[in-house]
Amino acid sequence: MNWYEALVFGLVQGLTEFLPVSSSGYLEITKFFFGGVEESLLFSVVVHGATILSIIVVFWHEIIRLTKGVLQFQMNDETHYFLKILVSLIPVGIVGFTLKDFVEGFFNANMTFTGAMLIVTAFLLAISHFVRKGDREISYSGAFIIGIAQALAVLPGLSRSGSTISTGLLLGHRKEELTKFSFLMVIIPVVGANLVEIMTSDVSTGDAVFLPLTIAFFTAFISGYFACKWMVRLVSRGKLIWFAVYCTLVGLALILFA
Repeated sequence: MNWYEALVFGLVQGLTEFLPVSSSGYLEITKFFFGGVEESLLFSVVVHGATILSIIVVFWHEIIRLTKGVLQFQMNDETHYFLKILVSLIPVGIVGFTLKDFVEGFFNANMTFTGAMLIVTAFLLAISHFVRKGDREISYSGAFIIGIAQALAVLPGLSRSGSTISTGLLLGHRKEELTKFSFLMVIIPVVGANLVEIMTSDVSTGDAVFLPLTIAFFTAFISGYFACKWMVRLVSRGKLIWFAVYCTLVGLALILFA
């Protein structure tokens, strides 16, 4: 992978990881237009690490507050919140450990399938837009259902943030709380998945060299940081319907023309 491919892949990863347009879907689209270029494992670890770092920076004060509360070793609000995050990870853990090969079969630059999943994303965003504003706190059962949405979003074209936030809105949870929960719940599975890949695979630089990796990291981090902050504002203002329109148009274009 050369430097300009790294620049594009880092930008796509950073922006689409947080906006409700499916990062996995857009990475497949990017690979398609670059003639099927593949990411090395090291490259994937670098860009995912960059996006996780952007979440940590955006929600730094919240993460510190949760950590201090959990380290008190008592059942306070912070401990309950952390346990809800752990509950939300159960579905994605099941999928990751039992259906990994099945899921990877969808990542073959199949633009028709990706387009169809983008339309599903659009449908979720659209119906959640018209539900009455909820004021419920996230419950343990709600966290598990949101976790199911996250697990299904491993499919290319099905947005993780779009699926989890839309599901939470349909359950009647508060918008602002959902956005924070949606982003914090992704830290552990992404870090865990990368650690598993590192321990079970041969992580070599291959064709990845220092310059492309550096460009990809900083591009993914900077674009991810601004996309994350932008997404928080968009959810609070109820502007996700425009992403439903966008995902529908892109999905239809992929099905009809790709």
